[in-house]
Amino acid sequence: MAGKATSEAPASGTEETASESATESATVPATGLSGEVAASESTGKEQAGEPREPVSQAPSPTALPGPAAPVSSVATKPAPPSEDVPSSPLMLTIVDVSHNSVTVSWEPPEKLGRLGLQGYVLELCREGASEWVPVNPRPMMVTQQTVRNLALGEKFLLRVAAVSSAGAGPPAVLDQPVHIQEIIEAPKIRVPRHLRQTYIRLVGESINLQIPFQGKPKPQASWTHNGQALDSQRVSVRSGDQDSILFIRSAQRSDSGCYELTVRLEGLEAKATIDILVIEKPGPPKSIRVLDVWGCNAALEWTPPQDTGNTELLGYTVQKADKKTGQWFTVLERYHPTTCTISDLIIGNSYSFRVFSENLCGLSDTATSTKETAHIQKADITVKPKGFIKRDFSEAPSFTQPLADHTSTPGYSTQLFCSVRASPKPKIIWMKNNMDIKGDPKYRALSEQGVCTLEIRKPSPFDSGVYTCKAINVLGEASVDCRLEVKASATH
Repeated sequence: MAGKATSEAPASGTEETASESATESATVPATGLSGEVAASESTGKEQAGEPREPVSQAPSPTALPGPAAPVSSVATKPAPPSEDVPSSPLMLTIVDVSHNSVTVSWEPPEKLGRLGLQGYVLELCREGASEWVPVNPRPMMVTQQTVRNLALGEKFLLRVAAVSSAGAGPPAVLDQPVHIQEIIEAPKIRVPRHLRQTYIRLVGESINLQIPFQGKPKPQASWTHNGQALDSQRVSVRSGDQDSILFIRSAQRSDSGCYELTVRLEGLEAKATIDILVIEKPGPPKSIRVLDVWGCNAALEWTPPQDTGNTELLGYTVQKADKKTGQWFTVLERYHPTTCTISDLIIGNSYSFRVFSENLCGLSDTATSTKETAHIQKADITVKPKGFIKRDFSEAPSFTQPLADHTSTPGYSTQLFCSVRASPKPKIIWMKNNMDIKGDPKYRALSEQGVCTLEIRKPSPFDSGVYTCKAINVLGEASVDCRLEVKASATH
């Protein structure tokens, strides 16, 4: 037997009303219950009772036994035999308690009674009261029930009794009273993704951090800056039920550091840290000088700036200007070393140089310029042409790709390939079985860019043999050969 039900908590009334309700809840109905309960907001599957004979007349109502049971003014008949009344339900336990409801469950009694089980009656006794008030006015065939609409801070006892047509059995009572109180949800801070890394702002910009958090009841939020309390003259904080906002109207470099948000709730706390970096443009390099000038080149050296703008430098920008035009041209950008060499300077011109520092905010407002100019002097250049040495490319013939043995089919033209290198151009001679085949119309010899080709038109088995390619020039000769086999097609 299993089922669940939901009921509203009974309103506390006079002792007489509670007594009548308790008596009514214990009264056996005249006919067998169908299993449906007319309780407010009741849901669930009911237990299926054991089949039993309908009773023509219900026995006298009997109040549920238990502590501080109300005294009924109605005269009752003698109690029915114990074998007709079910025993008390087993394992009455609390399943869940929220801020306005409680759910209890139990197991069916060991003895259902001879007349069968009609359901269960759940009763409530508030702290300081002596009467038990029924939660459901009629027996319900469920083994789990939820009582809703309870007030915060309320304390009460619960008991449940099994009911048959002979009456209600002894109740099962909770060992401890139920206390309805607000559920505590541990605090949790949800730092936005863009704040999980260093949050960078420029000097003069506003800082507006909105950090959401969770927790019930409302937790207490507090901020610190580098482990110290915030300066209320510069930083304003507003904390609500679900978030905390930190606001700085005009950020200064002193506002950089680690900000920690702490959310506390009844001994529980959650912390989150946010790193803020307030930066500005860097200062220019301290000094710059020309180290050396040679040819069309000039070597420069400078010292890093004293103020980097509260962040690391991205590098330096180096510019040059010739004395004639006075226009500045960038030659190096985001250059990290503090020395450089400027090349491709025009002969006869004098050059000035300047260097900017650069960080995330951009280039420094001013640059450091060289006090002296670098003059590219004209030099006497004497051209000494070198004598031309003619190279001799003469070379005796040598085959870079030899002939390869080949098998052909009668009636299908085939080709033999090889490559030769020689200077001057060699004379190519093709031979079959050491016999020169020049002038034979069956063969066609080609030679282009050192690639020698012999085409054999429609060969027959008679054309099988050893073919040789010989290259000859004034420096020597070389030859390669291969075997050609023309196989006659098999006949069936």
